[in-house]
Amino acid sequence: MTQKTGHALIQDYVRTLDTSPGVYRMLDAQGAVLYVGKARELRVRVSNYARPLGHTARIARMIRETASMMFLTTRTETEALLLEQNLIKQLKPRYNVLLRDDKSFPNILVAKSHEFPQIKKHRGAKSEKGDYYGPFASAGAVNRTLTQLQRVFLLRNCTDSVFESRTRPCLLYQIKRCSAPCVGRISQSDYAKLVSDAERFLQGKTTSIQASLAQEMAEASEAMEYERAAALRDRIKALTAVQSVQAINPRGVSEADIVALHMEHGQACVQVFFIRGNQVWGNRDFYPRLGGAESPDEVMQAFLLQFYDGKPPPRQILLSHGLEDPELAADVMSERAGRKVEILVPQRGEKFELVTNALRNARESLARRMSESAAQAKLLQGLADAFDLPAPPRRIEVYDNSHIMGTNAVGGMIVAGPEGFIKNQYRKFNIKGTEITPGDDFGMMKEVLTRRFQRLLKDDPDRQTEAWPDLLLIDGGAGQVSAVHEIMADLGVEDIPMIGVAKGVDRDQGKEEFHRIGRRPFALRMNDPVLYFVQRLRDEAHRWAIGTHRAKRAKSVMANPLDEIAGIGAARKRALLAHFGSAKAASRAGLADLQAVEGISAAMAQKIYDHFHSKG
Repeated sequence: MTQKTGHALIQDYVRTLDTSPGVYRMLDAQGAVLYVGKARELRVRVSNYARPLGHTARIARMIRETASMMFLTTRTETEALLLEQNLIKQLKPRYNVLLRDDKSFPNILVAKSHEFPQIKKHRGAKSEKGDYYGPFASAGAVNRTLTQLQRVFLLRNCTDSVFESRTRPCLLYQIKRCSAPCVGRISQSDYAKLVSDAERFLQGKTTSIQASLAQEMAEASEAMEYERAAALRDRIKALTAVQSVQAINPRGVSEADIVALHMEHGQACVQVFFIRGNQVWGNRDFYPRLGGAESPDEVMQAFLLQFYDGKPPPRQILLSHGLEDPELAADVMSERAGRKVEILVPQRGEKFELVTNALRNARESLARRMSESAAQAKLLQGLADAFDLPAPPRRIEVYDNSHIMGTNAVGGMIVAGPEGFIKNQYRKFNIKGTEITPGDDFGMMKEVLTRRFQRLLKDDPDRQTEAWPDLLLIDGGAGQVSAVHEIMADLGVEDIPMIGVAKGVDRDQGKEEFHRIGRRPFALRMNDPVLYFVQRLRDEAHRWAIGTHRAKRAKSVMANPLDEIAGIGAARKRALLAHFGSAKAASRAGLADLQAVEGISAAMAQKIYDHFHSKG
C-alpha cells in the first residue's frame, strides 16, 4: 500500500484536529522538518494546505514534499507564536524565513561594584552590578563611544586589580583621557559627578551637561583658577566635537529601533538602526534566508520575532512595512520586555524620515550584496570548471596547521561559499594526540580531519544539513593529498573532492601546482581569477591557523604553574604570589613556609608541595 503524502495526507490530519491554538510541523519522508507554523485554530489553518489549488509555487512544493506532520497545542495564540519562534531557531526549517545572524549586541556598562565606577564594553548576560546602555550595533561603535566618553568625562577603564596596584598615573592620564582616581588625583565625590554626567550623556541630555560645564568654567575663571578653567574648556570642546560627529540625532525619538526591509529577486536585506538617548548608536544589516515567495509583512514579522528573541526590545519599534498580525506581535514584544512596546509604521514627520533613510540603506546594501554574490558565483563556477567538479561548490573547507618545532600545535579550518567567507563556521583544533611526533604535519592533519568528520558522521549521518562540505582544499602536495585520501577512506567518506595546493616552482605565489588523487599535477594561468580565488582561500587559512597558534603560544607563555593545582583559585594565588614574590619561589618553598601563607591550610600546603616535588 502506497503511503499518502501531500494534500491527501494533510486532509487525513485535518479530520483529527480541533480548534485549539498551537504549532504544527511539516516533515519530509526522511523526517527532516520542512516548515514550522503557528495557528490561532489548528484545524482551520492546516485545512488551507489540504486544498489542491491556490498556493504559491513555494507552498505547493512544500505540500508535495510533506510525508508527515506533528502538532503541539497551546493555551493561547501568544504561546503558540513564542513556541513557533523557538522551534524555528532550533530546527532551522527549509521553508521558513530564517535569521542567520543572531549573535548578541554589545552594551556600555558603568560598573557600580567599586567606589570609583569603571566604564567598559559588555556583551552577554547582564549579571554584573551597574547600569547598562545599549545595544550598540557593533564593537566598533562601542569603542568609539567609550573613547569619546573618556575624553569628555575622564572615567577609568582599567580593571579593579590594575586600579588597586597603581602607584602613579598611567598614560591615559597624561593624554587627558582619565582623571587618575587610582592615585588620588580626584576625590570620590568629584569622580561621582563625572560618572553622573557621563550617564546623562548616554541618556541624551547633552545640552544640560554643556551648560553646566560652561557655568563651572566661568566660575573657575572668576576665581582665577585658570588651570581648572582650561581643563573644563577642553572638556567642552571635546563634547562639542562628539555632538558634531553624531550621524543623525533625532530630536523627537529618544529610544527606538528603526527596522527597514527591502526585497528583490528572492533576496532580502533588513537594516536595523539603534537610537538611544536621542542618538544613533550604529546600524547593522541582516540578510534573512527566505523560503520562497513570502510577502514583506510575513518576512518582517518573522524577522522581528527572531531578532528580539533573547534581546530586550526598546519602547518603540519603527517599521518600513506592516506585520501579519501587529497586535499579536506587540503583545509578544511587551511580554518579553516587561513593559509596553509600541510598533509603528510611520507615514510622515521625523519618524518617517528615519525609516526612509534606513530603507535606502537596506536597498543599497542588498544591491552591493547581490553584485558580490554574482561575482562569487562566477568564481565558484570557474572553480568547478577548472577542477572538473560536478557542480559549483556550496561549502568549501580549507585546512592548515601551525606550530613552532611541534610546540603549541593547532589545526585551523576556514569555510567559504556563495556568500564569501563564512567566519562563524571557522574552527580551531588544539592538537591533543600524545603519539604525534613534534612537527609531524601528516599526524596533525589526520587528527584534525578525524575529529571533524567523526563529529559530522555522528551529528548528521544522512547529510541533511549544510554542514557537509563538497570540496576540501589542503595546503600541500601529492603526499599530503594521498594521506588525506587515506584518512577519509578510513572514515568511510570518499565522495568529497579534495585538492592539494602546493607552492610550485621556487615556492613562488602564482606558480602553485594542484594535486588530485589519480591525476597529474597541473597549474592555472598566472592571470586566472580562479587562481587568485584559491590563493585567497589558502591565505585566509594560513591567517586563521597562525593567529590561533599565536594566541595559544601567548597563553602558554603567560601561564602560571599555580593554575595547574586543583583548589588554587584567584585569592589563594594572589596570597602565594604576595608572600613569595613569584610562582618559582613558591615551587621551592618548604611545607612550613607554605602553611605560613594566609588562606593556605595544612592539606593545601601538602598538595602544593607534592605538585612541585613529585615531578621528576
